[in-house]
Amino acid sequence: QRSSFPGTPIQCSEHPNQHHFVKITLMSTASSGNRDYAFVRQRLLDRKEIAFLDVREEVAHAEGHPLFAANFPYSTIELSAYNVLPYRNVPIVTLDAGEGLAEAAARCLIAMGYGDVAVFQGGIEAWKAAGGEIFIDVNVPSKAFGELMESRCHTPSLPADEIRELLDSDEDVVVLDVRRFDEYQTMCIPSAISVPGGELVLRVPDIVASPETTVIVNCAGRTRGLLGTQSLVNANLPNKVFALRNGTIGWTLAGHSLDTGQARRFDETPEASRLKAAERAWAVARRAGVKQLTLRELNCWVAEAEHTVYRFDVRGLEEYEAGHIPGFYPIPGGQLAQETEMYAPVRGARIVLADDDGCRANMCASWLAQMAWDVYVLEDLQVTDFSERGPWIRQLPPYEAVAAVSVETLAQWLADGEDLTVLDLAKHVQYKRAHIPGAGYFVRSRQISDTDNIPRSSRYVLTSGDGELARFTAAELQKRLAGEVFVLGGGTDAWARAGRRLESGETLMISPPVDRYRRPYEGTDINTEVMQAYLDWEFGLVDQLARDGTHHFEPMCC
Repeated sequence: QRSSFPGTPIQCSEHPNQHHFVKITLMSTASSGNRDYAFVRQRLLDRKEIAFLDVREEVAHAEGHPLFAANFPYSTIELSAYNVLPYRNVPIVTLDAGEGLAEAAARCLIAMGYGDVAVFQGGIEAWKAAGGEIFIDVNVPSKAFGELMESRCHTPSLPADEIRELLDSDEDVVVLDVRRFDEYQTMCIPSAISVPGGELVLRVPDIVASPETTVIVNCAGRTRGLLGTQSLVNANLPNKVFALRNGTIGWTLAGHSLDTGQARRFDETPEASRLKAAERAWAVARRAGVKQLTLRELNCWVAEAEHTVYRFDVRGLEEYEAGHIPGFYPIPGGQLAQETEMYAPVRGARIVLADDDGCRANMCASWLAQMAWDVYVLEDLQVTDFSERGPWIRQLPPYEAVAAVSVETLAQWLADGEDLTVLDLAKHVQYKRAHIPGAGYFVRSRQISDTDNIPRSSRYVLTSGDGELARFTAAELQKRLAGEVFVLGGGTDAWARAGRRLESGETLMISPPVDRYRRPYEGTDINTEVMQAYLDWEFGLVDQLARDGTHHFEPMCC
């Protein structure tokens, strides 16, 4: 299979008077071999590019994985690959627990045009046998960095009881919640204002008018609250700043109540404040080793296609859709710092950040630089550079031809009582929230174990949110099922747009809900023992980092 991209003129800064026409041609002639512990570890120690991909579902990943093994489920591999593995010759090593997913993922990646793909020999057990450290939970690199930072920088924090006393005594104090707005709305500390972490240095001076005001920063657990607090300290905010020790988990364990459904947010920031914040942020970024880059230089890198280059716009999604630089992916800075391996699974890659204020990109870049990323911020941007509007458009490989049916046809088949089974491949949380009546929840990566659980029918209709995952799964399932396999054009989204009835709940669970691990800090119904166990695990991450030895993290203390 060959895929080629047309030549694009680009003016490189090294040769400003020359235009280079670059044509990239990718040949999928590679075949998957094996890689071992020594190879992966040496790449990490040398800070060379490697995509070490744990292709199991998230629940299995959370039960144990190497530090820099990014979760990259086989189930959604076609939906993710071209967007998070932009350099097709990056060394890729797929990892599983011996169930065959690593080999299947390698074959799929080779078919998509990746030229250096291998399977980790012996799976997760071989990693353990070689002495490799195993980390549980998700987003571990960022969480481990946060713990290391606190241990070295002594990031200031206060326990829940002391903060409760400050609030009850009407002290001059403001609480800032640095999670995503939807997380904040689920539950928050009373009086807290939503200021996602990437916005803090830009927004806080206008929220906190007096230098005498005490600032409390919180998240649900520890990481984002610690990063936010240390960021304000490093940016020389004149106020006293503390993290809420252990976040909303610590607040709950102390017996205090949380608010729900709140909507307090920051206002627009005046231009004078933006300029001051940009100065503060660049001072922090410069100390952390962040480098600056022009858009022309970046375009030259992308055209040469010799390295993995991630391009992220760290502003809010509404700002991004109103105008962004072509080729930049939208991810607010706080989330990028918290979930870095989800958006940049290639360890050793270059990361380039952009904003339109000179503050948010630099603050996010300062975190990434301390986490040992080679990170750059675009400088000298003009309004005209933000020329593209609308949401990010996902890049997808071609899929095998498969018969599709319309919403109207499926509705008629169901009304007529046809011998038919609808299989929904969406995430469990989406399936549980709303699905086509009678549809069964099915996880693509569990075809071998769960196909026998599928009701016997003469017809099968596959669906997913927008229908894309169903299209990539249809050919595989057709080989395993006796009946005809169709996909629903436009997926469940099209069904809903047509005004067709949906149902909720776990109506028909063909597969167990293994695609998403529920975080111990999510929601308001988590057992207190689980919360405490999670905190105990976080406290132990510093020792795990020392035993692993591949991280290169360098926290910067004020």
